[in-house]
Amino acid sequence: MSGTLALPNHAEGATDVVLEAQTMDVEVSKNNGFFLWQWLYNWTSTSPTMLRAVEKKILSYLKLPYRGFFVDIGPAVGEADKIWTLSMNTESKEVPLVLLHGLGAGVALWVMNLDAFAKDRPVYAMDVLGFGRSSRPQFAKDALVCEKQFVKSVEEWRREMNINDMILLGHSMGGFIASSYALSYPERVRHLILADPWGFPEKPADSTNTKQIPLWVRAIARVLTPLNPLWALRAAGPFGQWVVQKTRPDIMRKFQHTIEEDINLLPQYIHQCNAQRPSGESAFHSMMQSFGWAKHPMIHRIKDVRSDIPITFIYGSRSWIDSSSGEKIKSQRGVKMVDIKIVTGAGHHVYADKPDVFNRYVNETCDIYKVSSGKLASPSIQLIRESTESDEEHEVPILGTTAESMEINADADIVQGMTSTATTNTRTATSGTLPVPKNEQSSVPAINLADVKRK
Repeated sequence: MSGTLALPNHAEGATDVVLEAQTMDVEVSKNNGFFLWQWLYNWTSTSPTMLRAVEKKILSYLKLPYRGFFVDIGPAVGEADKIWTLSMNTESKEVPLVLLHGLGAGVALWVMNLDAFAKDRPVYAMDVLGFGRSSRPQFAKDALVCEKQFVKSVEEWRREMNINDMILLGHSMGGFIASSYALSYPERVRHLILADPWGFPEKPADSTNTKQIPLWVRAIARVLTPLNPLWALRAAGPFGQWVVQKTRPDIMRKFQHTIEEDINLLPQYIHQCNAQRPSGESAFHSMMQSFGWAKHPMIHRIKDVRSDIPITFIYGSRSWIDSSSGEKIKSQRGVKMVDIKIVTGAGHHVYADKPDVFNRYVNETCDIYKVSSGKLASPSIQLIRESTESDEEHEVPILGTTAESMEINADADIVQGMTSTATTNTRTATSGTLPVPKNEQSSVPAINLADVKRK
């Protein structure tokens, strides 16, 4: 495991350091010498060095120190895979929180959340294999095999990091991977937090009814279906950043209060994350039935997650993700082990649209396992939620953290904007529920979260 220590956010000289090219923390994709790939590589204007520099500029807005490094996970999918990782507050003895981003994203898009999460516990954010600065191996074409390859990469990362168990948080596609990981390695997951997760519901039978859709739209959608979701960004070549700016101005607005000096860092970062070989993106394409649905929906399997692992769903009220799956899972597993939180006014990127509310919900869930303060003993407490919670139920407190940290994933929403024609009628369904801590035998009485005073 090799790595480099990032400077504290506003340390003197940080700007100069950001622009330096250091091969020790730059993963260069292999092009195998094929001339067409070399030409395409140059046309897309992809640059690992530029990606590194832009990421460090964005992360310079964090207030707490962080460390960035590659974790060598060996031949998980490719010959020698490496996962780019950020860590914060690793000296804390609390249960660590591990973050998995969604499609087309990277670790820097958690910039609005990391400070709040890391205030009281260890936090690890990774570029999922095939995305961001991590290795870009060739995934299998079979949907279930792809899914297992993602799960294997997370497990190999955990082993190399020597993390015994964790609170696992996944957004969109990351939520799908996190759920599959909990099915395969239940002993490693203390709590599963799913933020607007993709791939949960089964594709409805009436989704094929396209009588009201113009013929030309259906024709274009059919042509574009075989292509990877973010093909347009790469096709634009050196204009990829411009494509992001024009198709997703809302993404830039989400970060404007955090990245005030240069809001164009966001489209530049998204472009550099996705102009490279579409390794993880191709794997996502293999796992999807159409953009909004998975070939093997999680709704049919989530019931098999070990009964003592609580699940928390956090949904945006305005998201294109359907939260009905969460209610179904709640009825299957019971209110004691599943909870649904709705963030009013937030869209799919719930962590960025309403970061204060999202951060509070996540921290409340993580605080269940805090032992240093003596508030709640994680294995002995059972939270009972009587109903779905919305952020309208109480005032949103001001976080006592030094950063206006919000996290945002360039996930399916980004794809949706840049391939809107192809995905006009695609609606993804996902479920949301606020999980409850592990339920083990204990003489300690059940506690209702509503009775726990927020600090």
